[in-house]
Amino acid sequence: MKTGSVDNDLKKFNCEREEKANLIQGMNSDDPVVRQKAVQETEKRLLLTEKDQEEDECRTTLNKTMISPPQAFAKNADEINSAAFLVSLEKDAKERARRRRENKVFADALKEKGNEAFAKGDYETAVLCYSEGLKKLKDMKVLYTNRAQAYIKLGDYQKALVDCDWALKCDEKCTKAYFHMGKANLALRNYSASRECYQRILEIDPKLQTQVKDCLNQVDLQEKAELQEKEAHELLNLGKNTALMTKNLLETLSKPDQLPLFYAGGIEILTEVMKECKPVWVRELTRWQWFFFFLNLILLSLLYSRCFSTAGNDAVEETVCVSVLRLWQAVCGGNEENQRLLVTCPDMGELLPSLLDSRVMTIQQQSLALLLQIAQTENGRSLILSHLDLTQLLEALVSFLDFPDKKANTAMELLTDLALEKRFQVWFQANLPGVLPTFIGVLKRNAKITNPSALCQCIAVMGNLSTDAPTRRQMASCEEFGDACLGLMAKCEEDMDLFREVMYTLLGLLMNLCLDSPFVSEAWAVEVSRRCMALLNSQDGGILTRAAGTLSRTLPSSLKIVEEALRAGVVKKMMTFLKTGGQTASHYAIKTLAICSNSCHEAREEVIRLDKKFSVLMKLLSSEDDILVGNAALCLGNCMEVPNAASSLLKTEIVKILLKHAGGDAQKTAVQLNAGVALGKLCTAEPRYAAQLGELHGLEILSSTVKHIKD
Repeated sequence: MKTGSVDNDLKKFNCEREEKANLIQGMNSDDPVVRQKAVQETEKRLLLTEKDQEEDECRTTLNKTMISPPQAFAKNADEINSAAFLVSLEKDAKERARRRRENKVFADALKEKGNEAFAKGDYETAVLCYSEGLKKLKDMKVLYTNRAQAYIKLGDYQKALVDCDWALKCDEKCTKAYFHMGKANLALRNYSASRECYQRILEIDPKLQTQVKDCLNQVDLQEKAELQEKEAHELLNLGKNTALMTKNLLETLSKPDQLPLFYAGGIEILTEVMKECKPVWVRELTRWQWFFFFLNLILLSLLYSRCFSTAGNDAVEETVCVSVLRLWQAVCGGNEENQRLLVTCPDMGELLPSLLDSRVMTIQQQSLALLLQIAQTENGRSLILSHLDLTQLLEALVSFLDFPDKKANTAMELLTDLALEKRFQVWFQANLPGVLPTFIGVLKRNAKITNPSALCQCIAVMGNLSTDAPTRRQMASCEEFGDACLGLMAKCEEDMDLFREVMYTLLGLLMNLCLDSPFVSEAWAVEVSRRCMALLNSQDGGILTRAAGTLSRTLPSSLKIVEEALRAGVVKKMMTFLKTGGQTASHYAIKTLAICSNSCHEAREEVIRLDKKFSVLMKLLSSEDDILVGNAALCLGNCMEVPNAASSLLKTEIVKILLKHAGGDAQKTAVQLNAGVALGKLCTAEPRYAAQLGELHGLEILSSTVKHIKD
């Protein structure tokens, strides 16, 4: 064989060895992309090798001539045998792991140094530190995300996007990378891309919904602002004369020491211009002019604020104030950016609620209209809740309850919208001791002169707020608040035709308050129960249902309440509910019967007298509703303690029914327990049931159920 042929074989062998080493190194890589590619290439080579072996076997069959390798080739082959090759690879892998650990230490140190520079506002140094760290460890995603954040601070958004891409190559679920990418795209006005980044965060981690929602709101707001700017340019090009007139008006209005009507007239003209041309092009004014424009309006309002505390005798001052409010509405109509500029102005947090609480009716009306306009959007409500004095605002809104017309309803609609926001609920809970007197005052108002519809809305707000457990406990433990509820209840009873809706809404609030019986005094619960028992004679289905619901929650507070209810005929009324009422009424009725029969022997006897063959309870036990089944089983078990009661069920399948519930779904532990107890009492009262239970292997099921419940 020629020497050149040997050299070529050696080169080919060495080349293949190097390629194999690279493949093994790739499979040991920390980079998932590199590792995946190495695995795919290895599988490909194995397939080719198997194919070559098959071809070699075929060729050997045809030609059995053996060619011995040259001496040099054989020697190299011995030196790099399989064992030695693996040892070499293992040694190489350990060396690389050692170097990586060292590089990780250096990279972490550089990251900390970069973080310190970032915290000081030295973003250039931060970028340098993060870059040096990446030279040590190219797949450290936190260095990419940190450097992207520094680039954003420096306004280099394209580089930030590149770093975010690299971070996602390291970890495709890196939420920080998507967050910074969204921010960079927003700065570049790539609104769709920005939204996609934030929405991807939600897909990865739904717990970040609040933060993502704020980010998406910023995207929407900035996109709207850009559209408004484009529209402004178009309007400026079409109406330069209008813009010039507005500029002149602003300059004229900025002159001090003019007569009030001078300002009022100028503002009215400006308002009309705004309505006709839309205020978006006002953004084209310089920042100084825009700031001065709003500042001028605020100063005018403060200058004439003395009319808020008078009876409105000075018509001129009232005219100026109303003109300013109308102008604000024109400027803010459909423009969230202008709304933000207005609400975030200094002193506006106290000024707007004070305008709303003015004794001058026209000022109240225009202030309410302005706030309603801002509160139409989620962003507007967020502005109100973040920047206005909410205690003052709440007091001002409830003052509208005395208005006989629709303004009272409008004010309560605004309060309802705000109260549904999480930010309001958090504020209310934190400030409840100082705010609760306002709601107590609402409950104590003269119902005959208060707008009934608006009063219902306000009470409904209290009811919604009381669904939060900590808030409800504070409300329930406030004696004055509870007494105010009872007082209003008594006023409604005096004229149920007029105050039926108020009573219905009030009962909803009382139902919530009675959920936390330890925080409700026994005396108060007794009084509520008495009034609810009286309401069970009502012809109104809604009142009946809610009165029964409230009663079912006050009964556990005291044996005294149960005894009074029994004397008032509560068992008979609840049995009527079960026969003729809907599902909600049935829930309350069977719960009431379960409580009463659990406490008093008289209640058990009356249930049996009114339902001799237990047909009503048997029907409930066949229901798919766990609440009905669980309470019906409890009530039936209680009734089994009455002598001879169990025998009336001998010809029924009561054992099978109860056994089915006792051994049912493990999630229905209350149903299982009540059904198991009822079975036990049934067998104790009548031995023949025990025989049936044995035939159905019920003892084993019951034993297993009881063990499961204990576990």
